[in-house]
Amino acid sequence: MNAYYFFVALILLAAVFSYINTRFIKLPFVIGLFLLSTLLSILVISARFWYPASAAQLQSITTPDTISKVVLEVLLGPLLFAGALHTDWPQLRHQIRSIAAFALGGVLFSTLFIALAFYGIALALGIQADFIYCMLFGALISPTDPIAVLGILTKAGVPKRVESIIVGESLFNDGVGVVVFLSILHMLYNGGGSHFQFDAFGLLFLREAVGGILWGLGSGFLLYWLIRSIDHYETEVLLTLAFATGGYWLANQLHLSGPLAMVVMGLLTGNYKEEEAMNDHTRDYMHKFWELVDVILNAVLFILIAFVLLFIEFKTTVILLGLSSIIIVLLSRLVLVYGAAALFPRLFGLSRLDARIITWGGLRGGLSLAMVLSLPDSDMKSMLMVATYCCVLFSIIIQGLTIGRVAQSKQ
Repeated sequence: MNAYYFFVALILLAAVFSYINTRFIKLPFVIGLFLLSTLLSILVISARFWYPASAAQLQSITTPDTISKVVLEVLLGPLLFAGALHTDWPQLRHQIRSIAAFALGGVLFSTLFIALAFYGIALALGIQADFIYCMLFGALISPTDPIAVLGILTKAGVPKRVESIIVGESLFNDGVGVVVFLSILHMLYNGGGSHFQFDAFGLLFLREAVGGILWGLGSGFLLYWLIRSIDHYETEVLLTLAFATGGYWLANQLHLSGPLAMVVMGLLTGNYKEEEAMNDHTRDYMHKFWELVDVILNAVLFILIAFVLLFIEFKTTVILLGLSSIIIVLLSRLVLVYGAAALFPRLFGLSRLDARIITWGGLRGGLSLAMVLSLPDSDMKSMLMVATYCCVLFSIIIQGLTIGRVAQSKQ
């Protein structure tokens, strides 16, 4: 099956699953899609016992590396741009200190906390795990993905400031998480072995992060100038699409953070003197176009990542490590949020209910799975794939379905 037919199959599955969910199951969009695609993957996996040829054929259609490249190199840039474009910067700006602290300090803290705990649990289960792989797991599982929960938060009447913190954190910590992950991965590929070098990591992190932000600023202002210079909504929408895809690709080619660049560019496009750059007609088309792109790409993303199950080898000790990883990730989020609220009450200003919502609303999603799939083939990769999938499955299904109750609970 060539790339075109595979893409057609993904769109078809996304449409069918979306209809089934909307018509019958009525779960939040992403949760319903992920649940149905996971059930499909389980059905396909079981086929190896009653129809081995079909399972083998489906595995031959795609590979972990292909899934990873599609998510990281094709889907992620436009998704982040679309999310940032629809974000209200004035509301975000009021919580910028909390967002910056969670997105930067939170990811770094979570990466180290999870790595140490994961390393300890692995040793307790008799699994020899290189610490640099534990750091990679901490980096790839730290970014939060609230796409599945935002609609529920809005309906539950969550305070705007809490919603702004969750949205802003997710936009920026996706970029920060990718930078941390790629910096550690670069060390592994360049002779880092099982050792983690903090000085080398720091230099790589600064180059990727600062360069990505500057690239996003430059691209955003150039896009603003181009849009402002014309009055033709079709061309203006096409320009945003070109910048969101071409700008993301070029940033990655220059070894800058494409995700951070897209977040900054999206925020600029959607908030900086938008009334001067676009008339009402163009703004309406612009936002509706990117809302539709966001929905389509998310549908494709969650259908695609369900195929990860086809490449996972389930072993008893590894499953135990995967289940333990869920507890580790939840504990790291709990310590991060409640620790920040207790140590810096003036900076964050979080009530107990705010902290509870932010803790439970820290969902993990497709980005984490894409990053773990990009690792070089090894026994460690297989182990991390199981741990990552367990965390994402619990996060989207359990946390996603219960966050509404958490938001509506009393102090």
